[in-house]
Amino acid sequence: MMLSNTLGNQLKELRIQHNMNQSDLAEKLSIQRQTISAYERGISIPNIFILIQMADIYNITLDELVGRKQLLK
Repeated sequence: MMLSNTLGNQLKELRIQHNMNQSDLAEKLSIQRQTISAYERGISIPNIFILIQMADIYNITLDELVGRKQLLK
């Protein structure tokens, strides 16, 4: 559950940085606003297809979207 809370916080922060409310983002993704709320609260986790759409909306990579740090080799 910790992953979903971290992800939820990241998703909320990105949405706010892009000056969108939950309804705006939900409309772009063709899903319900309550679903966005559930993602942000860590109740559910978006599937890979929704994550890809979010990354495209925010013009960032999937790694950036989920807050994944580059591992040093």
